[in-house]
Amino acid sequence: MHVIYQRRVGVFKHLKEDFKAVFERDPAVRNVLEIVFCYPGFHAMLFHRVAHSLWQRGFYFLGRFVSHLGRFFTGIEIHPGAKIGRGFFIDHGMGVVIGETAEIGDNCTLYHGVTLGGTSWAKEKRHPTLGNNVVIGSGAKILGPFKVGDNSKIGSNSVVVKEVPPNSTVVGVPGRVVMTEGQKPEERADLEHGRLPDPEAKAISCLFDQIRALERKVQELAEAQDRQASIRSETSPVPSAEHA
Repeated sequence: MHVIYQRRVGVFKHLKEDFKAVFERDPAVRNVLEIVFCYPGFHAMLFHRVAHSLWQRGFYFLGRFVSHLGRFFTGIEIHPGAKIGRGFFIDHGMGVVIGETAEIGDNCTLYHGVTLGGTSWAKEKRHPTLGNNVVIGSGAKILGPFKVGDNSKIGSNSVVVKEVPPNSTVVGVPGRVVMTEGQKPEERADLEHGRLPDPEAKAISCLFDQIRALERKVQELAEAQDRQASIRSETSPVPSAEHA
């Protein structure tokens, strides 16, 4: 009886944290009813908790079946073997895929089209592990059995295939770390794409700077050559009329 009571308390605690995550990270939400009836990310987590519980107890077919129902109703595919922490939020969610051996820490946020996928067919750890407070932008693909460090941000449509240090920002294909914060990050991680650095634009800007520097150097050399030619012409002897 005590075990059943603890499970019920745990379920209600998870629900409370799910509601809190939506209210904190989606400015469009107005009330609890909207979350209960209109948020596929919330529905997907309900399906996953049931499927994951069945999977842990060895009811693999039932776990997959419940997971498939969740995919049918929400457009979000979460394998029942995936481990997901507290305060997980999927915004919009359509097209999200989370593989069997994926592990997700606390207070993580995923946008639509995100894939936590594998790169191996072997029956081993083949999906990524997300630390706490990780934010992944829409369409991003995290592929492989590596870790994305705490408080990191992955830009939209990035393809990440290697480990990401904590407190980092990753963009591009393949994903590159373009910013690492040495200071303590905020408790709530935001992914403001308008403020993400653009490595391609930065590289082009560096090329333009080098070209301008070379142009200035060429101009200085040309002016120096002109001055030397002028000095030579002034100091050279003028032929007299007798020699003419």
